Amino acid sequence: MEEYGNNLSIKSWAEEDRPREKLSGQGRRALTDAELIAILIGSGSRNETAVELSKRILHHYENDLNKLGKASISELSKFKGIGEAKAISIIAALEIGRRRGETETKAPETLTCSRDIYNVMRRHLMDLNHEEFWIILVSRSSKVIGKELISKGGLNGTVADPRIIYHVAIQHQASSIVLIHNHPSGNLKPSREDIFLTKKMVEAGRLLDINVLDHVIMTDNGYFSFGDEGML
Repeated sequence: MEEYGNNLSIKSWAEEDRPREKLSGQGRRALTDAELIAILIGSGSRNETAVELSKRILHHYENDLNKLGKASISELSKFKGIGEAKAISIIAALEIGRRRGETETKAPETLTCSRDIYNVMRRHLMDLNHEEFWIILVSRSSKVIGKELISKGGLNGTVADPRIIYHVAIQHQASSIVLIHNHPSGNLKPSREDIFLTKKMVEAGRLLDINVLDHVIMTDNGYFSFGDEGML
């Protein structure tokens, strides 16, 4: 008689309990998150099945797929049984899921409010562990001409040079611009640097006849609009 302490391979499970067979026979919604990830990674190790390994990974990220979606290749590769190829498979699958969610709400082509700005930029700024500064270039009819990444930084900040920003705006013949950056910390409160930069950009824009429509700070859970708060 086998001891319960010994881990069984997935092949020794009842067929209906194996993730691939379960998906084929019962449909994708019948599988747990761990079982779906187990299908992605394909195999576990000598000491644990792919499902057990997946459960361990999920437990580390508090069973939160959003947190798992922010993990890097190097972070996932620290788990015993996860090499670079398996880590890439997990990251790629979660990114596809994220993009699918975004396509259900088409990004607006014309800006009418701060929510439109959020919808235009969220695919670029969700799930980042570093800060990025972007601008949206806008025509006189409020149509989005384009989006430009101005700078990348670390967890606590990035540098946004007004000269670069307005150089890009002039090149694209934009009538207005929107400033956007993310706070990976999740804190939506603007810093003193954010407020100072916004005022500086608005003043420079008046001289160049390029209007700053808004400055939006984004996190994974929402956004802060300088325009909505009367801070422009």
